[in-house]
Amino acid sequence: MKKDGLFSALINSVILSIIIIAATIFIVYEKRWVGLVFIILGLLHLLVLKIFKIKIKSVWPDIVFGIIDNGILVIAAIIGADFAGVLGAIVGGSAANAITDGFAGIFEGWTAEYLRKNKIKEKRTALGSALGKMAGCLFGAGIVLLIAWGIF
Repeated sequence: MKKDGLFSALINSVILSIIIIAATIFIVYEKRWVGLVFIILGLLHLLVLKIFKIKIKSVWPDIVFGIIDNGILVIAAIIGADFAGVLGAIVGGSAANAITDGFAGIFEGWTAEYLRKNKIKEKRTALGSALGKMAGCLFGAGIVLLIAWGIF
């Protein structure tokens, strides 16, 4: 399977999404473990990138995007849930998603510019970008949840 093909990106993203959903269903009521499980799932995505010989450096902008995007989104969802329950979490998460996509895009672009400026190859593929963003999102959510539910 070509690592840069759309079909490969779709198939791998679907498989990893099923794994994420299954793990989330299994662990959802174990608050203190959710963050750690998300981080482990993020590492699984990096492993798949390695299997396809996609360098982590080349998807670093996507990982940065995901960390910022989901990290802030989870904070907003937690705050929204505290104020208005499920609806507050949905509204908070949705509003934060729009805001964080913009801010995360700034850092994704800056990271890509930094890599090019320092002559680090940044050859993006559909699979690399997809798995990089997914890994970053899992790391961002995992870190915030570890802090929110692990410390408090």
